[in-house]
Amino acid sequence: MTTLNEYLVQKKAAVEARAAKAEDNTEVIVHRAKVRAAGRSGVREIRIRDFQIISDSPDDFAGYNLGPSSPELQLGVLGSCLTHITLIQASIRGVSLETLEVEVTGELHPLAGKPGYEEIPVYPHNIAYTVTLGSTETDETIQALREAVERVCPIYNLLVNPQTIQGQFVKKS
Repeated sequence: MTTLNEYLVQKKAAVEARAAKAEDNTEVIVHRAKVRAAGRSGVREIRIRDFQIISDSPDDFAGYNLGPSSPELQLGVLGSCLTHITLIQASIRGVSLETLEVEVTGELHPLAGKPGYEEIPVYPHNIAYTVTLGSTETDETIQALREAVERVCPIYNLLVNPQTIQGQFVKKS
């Protein structure tokens, strides 16, 4: 059976090479995502680099159920980031991992923000994650891994720390 341990060797080499390269180039990396609503369907076509991701609503919300909703994607993004950072931190620390799985849950109330329900958040809340590891490491090692992951995971920290977002609406003629 192939475990993640073979991959962690590759991950560690890549992390070290990237860190060495970053010392020579401290330029801020700007990430970009562009989203377009498709005519007739309202499906959101998300473009990131050379990739396209489809986001849609369920049938009962005027969608065609062609992809996950934005709140579902956000939970998936958190899970993906926690997974990736766990792999990085395990590789750096020499933590043995045979398997890794992350599940993220969050609540979204259908009446949130409506009259009489103003106190219910309009965003996903009560977010929780569970990382399930196949590992022979000690509980102390796993706890140290968790602390390291939570300290440096970009999306986890984006969600737990207040953010300022600048925005504008531009009308096209």
